[in-house]
Amino acid sequence: MSRRSLAAVASVLDQAASSATNILVLVLAARLSSASGFADFSMVYVAFSVLLGLNMAYVGQSVVLEKGERLGAVCRSAVGFTGVASAAAGALLALVGSALPGPAGRAILALGLVLPLVLLQDGLRYCFSALRLPERALAADALRLVCVLAALAVQPQGASAGRLVLVWGLSALPALALGLWLLRPYARGARADLRPYLRRGHLGQRFVVEFAVGNGSSQLAVLGLGVFATPLAVGALRGATTLFGPLNVLFNSANAFGPPVVGRARGKRGVVRLTALMGGALALLGAGWGAVLYALPDRVGRRLLGDTWEAAAALLPATGAQYAVMGLGTCALLTLRVLNPKATLSLQVVFSLLSVGLLVGGYVLWGVAGAAWGLALGSAAKAGAGWLRVARLKVPAPAAESDRSAAPA
Repeated sequence: MSRRSLAAVASVLDQAASSATNILVLVLAARLSSASGFADFSMVYVAFSVLLGLNMAYVGQSVVLEKGERLGAVCRSAVGFTGVASAAAGALLALVGSALPGPAGRAILALGLVLPLVLLQDGLRYCFSALRLPERALAADALRLVCVLAALAVQPQGASAGRLVLVWGLSALPALALGLWLLRPYARGARADLRPYLRRGHLGQRFVVEFAVGNGSSQLAVLGLGVFATPLAVGALRGATTLFGPLNVLFNSANAFGPPVVGRARGKRGVVRLTALMGGALALLGAGWGAVLYALPDRVGRRLLGDTWEAAAALLPATGAQYAVMGLGTCALLTLRVLNPKATLSLQVVFSLLSVGLLVGGYVLWGVAGAAWGLALGSAAKAGAGWLRVARLKVPAPAAESDRSAAPA
């Protein structure tokens, strides 16, 4: 196997390890907590997911686009900025958590204390990606997975959300230490410069906008249900989507590794044929996975999600439909990125906001089941609009371009 193939395999495995960590953390927390305790934990974990995505967009995506001899300095600067920014955000969360009463406040306080550890550990993945050393990211993330599972497995039944958040965060220390040690040879002697991250026009600012409208809006909407409606709704929605975690690995891998593969196809017709096949396969997989989960006996479901299973199981038809159409939508956006990268932002803005509106409207009209079906309808609308834009996209045929370039002047 070539070095490039090994790197691709390591990248996929690293994404799988990172996704498995997030999935299994929620599964273990659900099994250890009461339904209300898992709702508190879920609210905090949604907040963490938003902050993680913002850091990935602002720092991580700009790092992986860097090339040349400056990579050591770029990685050192990224680590430095992530440390400073996450410490500031963590201090603010700790202040808010200390002012709020009850278990939810203590869970937010715990997140503020551990936020720098978990964001720094995750941020190292992008440094290793830029350095073309995904196997080092895999080593650190595999250790993270082992440590967090071991730490949560020894917690007592009925542990509070604050305790679980604190244990989850502190378990990142060994993986963070390993990652920094593996990065050290490449960043040794380089000087950190945080000023580019503070300048107007920094590339990460555009990526933050795309993340905010494409991913963060729905996460914040789910979080808002817990603030303005009931935290149990958050627990049910998070519990249902957690069960579809393996599909998130596939969607993330398609986004990460799809463009170079799809870009080799000949012309628009070849690209669309390939991505349509991928989208159909992902849609069938999503529907099939939803059917398998819906058919699970209650005793198996309770072993997976504890007291949250009953509420989450009622949402599985809607969540299965959402993931089926998400497979189609992911491949529509992938097609547009290959053929016309500027065509995706407007779709993300309009249809992500539509999904938020449908989620909130569905909850107002039909409760948490309505919210889940609202998300499914929003995903279907985004997928349909994406493929419609693909159909209308004008792309010169490779043969025509070749003929023109060969014609005499």
